[in-house]
Amino acid sequence: MKHNLEDKIVDGEKISPILPEGVKNYLIDIDGTICDDIPNEEPERMATAKVYPDALEILNKWYDQGHIITFFTSRLEEHREVTEQWLNKHGFKYQGMVMGKPRGGNYHWVDNHVVRATQYKGKFTDLVEEKTTIEVFKK
Repeated sequence: MKHNLEDKIVDGEKISPILPEGVKNYLIDIDGTICDDIPNEEPERMATAKVYPDALEILNKWYDQGHIITFFTSRLEEHREVTEQWLNKHGFKYQGMVMGKPRGGNYHWVDNHVVRATQYKGKFTDLVEEKTTIEVFKK
């Protein structure tokens, strides 16, 4: 699925394009989020990881709704082929995969675009809005 990015002009200068309103750019972890949590040190288990069915259902629904699904994983580039085969075998729909995410958690993403984070805690469902406290740059 190809998305048309919208040009953005600020002070007469073109800057990075943005997605059309309503389209979300989901970055989804793999191990422990859509399947068994398998460390890179045990790559032989990657081909037989148990899929989390609720993750498959929700992610494919988001894809079908026109959102972008990119897997963002700590697996190494050498694990790309087995990972793609596993994703395809189980029917995951996605646009891309980024390997080599830093390991260890406690992520703090800094970006010039809107970033929202949702911690996976055992069940994929539709997302709901809740108010919470966040860290922001001092004005």
